[in-house]
Amino acid sequence: MKSPRMQLQQSIDEFDEQVVKINRVSKKTKGGNTVGFSALTVIGDKKGRVGVGLGKAPDVSSAIRKGLLLARKHLLDVPIVNGTIPFRVDVKVGAARVMLKPAPPGSGIIAGGAVRSVVSKAGIQNISSKVLGTRNQLSNVYATMEALKILASRQETKKKV
Repeated sequence: MKSPRMQLQQSIDEFDEQVVKINRVSKKTKGGNTVGFSALTVIGDKKGRVGVGLGKAPDVSSAIRKGLLLARKHLLDVPIVNGTIPFRVDVKVGAARVMLKPAPPGSGIIAGGAVRSVVSKAGIQNISSKVLGTRNQLSNVYATMEALKILASRQETKKKV
């Protein structure tokens, strides 16, 4: 029988992790400046599960660790049909607008950096995307996750009918 610690280590190993962005944050206080870091991380098993987390801490390693824990808590199951998504999705979250559409086999991942990290960790091999509105990677990652949530919910309702 495996101990709980070994089971946790095994569940950690099954996910592929990536740090998308590390941001240095400074705050003015009475005693001077307080410096902190925020880390945007993406995890996925390349089999249809992906999660995003934003960790904040006084040092980079702690921020990354917190981001990975948050990403693990907010995992999402993405429907994948023949290595791509089932249909086109357009999403607007804040200033970010993201368009994801299925692509034929062999075309690969046609996406910018923020969208590419989420989509590749989900295990989608063929997809075409366009990011409109903002260059902010955090907003674009959240908009991509929202688009994948819409895909998952529509696929789920389709299965029920």
